[in-house]
Amino acid sequence: MERTGVSGGQRTGQVLIFDADDTLWENNILFERVIDDFLEWVAHPTLDRAEIRAILDDIERANVVTHGYGSAIFLHSLAECLSRLRERPATEAERRRIEELAVALVERRVELVPGVADTLAELGRRHHLLLLTKGDVDEQQRKIDASGLGHHFRGTHIVPEKNVEVYRRLAIEQRLDLNATWMIGNSPKSDILPARAAGLNAVYIPDPHPWALDHAEIDPDDDRVLTLTSFPDLLHHF
Repeated sequence: MERTGVSGGQRTGQVLIFDADDTLWENNILFERVIDDFLEWVAHPTLDRAEIRAILDDIERANVVTHGYGSAIFLHSLAECLSRLRERPATEAERRRIEELAVALVERRVELVPGVADTLAELGRRHHLLLLTKGDVDEQQRKIDASGLGHHFRGTHIVPEKNVEVYRRLAIEQRLDLNATWMIGNSPKSDILPARAAGLNAVYIPDPHPWALDHAEIDPDDDRVLTLTSFPDLLHHF
């Protein structure tokens, strides 16, 4: 059910910092659904789906570095991929088709991960909860508002990227006791590894539909990382 090198038992009076996308609500699976539809639509005479996906991944990787995260950047990447495949700019009709494929993203629908609302309500009675999410400020705030979860958190922080300096700055600003602070998320690359490098504890809850560009390895011998199989499992430890 779980693996942990951190001493067991339920902890009290902790600071729990939560990731948002793919930890509190579904995110990557929505993008993957759009990509599946996109690959079906742009069937190429010489390239198979895997090869087209590799081209899209390369475009996304470059655009994330240059422009950041969010559905608008993702739609731009799809249009850029189409242009590369067609060897011409995407037409207005094609751009509209891409937006139609991505309607769930454009309309900012939010699908909560099972058990999140009740678990946060219970944890909030015993701990200090914070939210730390990366991406476009307006888009992330709309997701938070649509989720109905914002009232559980004593502070919300939206940043362009989550790296070691962000965690260190948050710890200083919030005057956090690192030994009693936990970053909880699904991404080794942006939630677990930089938080640990900044001295925080971490809880890793793997996403069954991870983003290919977000892969990183967690040290299996790190005794300050707790790995759980589902969000409600947090109640057994906090």
